[in-house]
Amino acid sequence: MNPQTMLLTSFILFAISAVLGVSMVAIRESRKHNPPAWLTMFHGLPAAAGLTLLLYVTCAFGVPTLAVVALILFLIAAGGGATLNLVYQQRGQLLPRGLMYLHLLLAVLG
Repeated sequence: MNPQTMLLTSFILFAISAVLGVSMVAIRESRKHNPPAWLTMFHGLPAAAGLTLLLYVTCAFGVPTLAVVALILFLIAAGGGATLNLVYQQRGQLLPRGLMYLHLLLAVLG
């Protein structure tokens, strides 16, 4: 597979994750409780796959600088997503809006 195809595949995986992420925000905002755990896993799986693919193509091939910036932003967003899941979701605490929207903003910028 060539680098352009891998970047496109990564983009598609992130797009799927974004749609699921927006639905999770809607659940958190409208129902005032956390989204179900199965939805957070279905959100994180394509995001992790896209991030892994983007990391691979960045390390293995020459990619544009913008792709490297996207990788850095997605890595930071992934840290925020892991925090939201492991610190708040798994403990049954309501997801903090500030961290949730920061995670969303970093992922969209990526």
